[in-house]
Amino acid sequence: MKIVVVTLFPEFVEQAVGFGVLGRAIERGVLEVRTVNPRQFATDVHKTVDDRPYGGGPGMVLKAEPLKLAMDAAAAMAPAARRVYLAADGAPVTQPKVAELAGLPELVLVAGRYEGVDERFVEACIDESLAVGDIVLSGGELPALMVIDAVSRLLPGTLGCAESAEQESFADGLLDWPHYTRPETWQGREVPAVLKGGNHAAIGRWRMKQSLGRTWQRRPDLLRRRELDDEERRLLDEYRAEQEAPRDGQGRNHCEKGET
Repeated sequence: MKIVVVTLFPEFVEQAVGFGVLGRAIERGVLEVRTVNPRQFATDVHKTVDDRPYGGGPGMVLKAEPLKLAMDAAAAMAPAARRVYLAADGAPVTQPKVAELAGLPELVLVAGRYEGVDERFVEACIDESLAVGDIVLSGGELPALMVIDAVSRLLPGTLGCAESAEQESFADGLLDWPHYTRPETWQGREVPAVLKGGNHAAIGRWRMKQSLGRTWQRRPDLLRRRELDDEERRLLDEYRAEQEAPRDGQGRNHCEKGET
């Protein structure tokens, strides 16, 4: 199996996979792990890959274009790969999901950093988002390594005893809202107008609605643990109604492999 990790810290990933079960799988030719650094595709002298978030707030957001070019490079290495973004707002990684991934010939894992990545990159270039738990980490490298480790254990020839893999077991909060950074328009995709208007009350309301909607779509179990107030119920109802409205044509996965 070939896995390519898109990461700002390739040395971290490359060193980590040299140990233990992963190291043996690579030595045996069962697994190949390669890396691509988005920073090598930054065009300014400082190799900048992040910028301030539209709408204000703390932290920085990874820019879409360097990530897209890094994805192109990863796709050239693994043209048949499924493209996965490791993010706190992704679907939970479960053992059935690991088994599904282990059945693929190739995989591209994108490790985010800072406050997150520009949502337009996710819309255009990612097949699915996964999370390793209801926790927030400094970056996606550790989750990517966890996925690589879990997947490699199911590959024939990795473990000395195949039955080992078969017999293993498997705070109040909502998922995050979408993030955007510069440029304002990227591949025909616009930053939502509310984030550019400077109305912080409207921005806060939009973010809460997106957060509620994503949680409803991706982690309804979290909503069942949370008692919504009247305003949150109204926002969630608005989100559901918007999802039933006709699409504006900005669908997912228009970032074709190898496209620049």
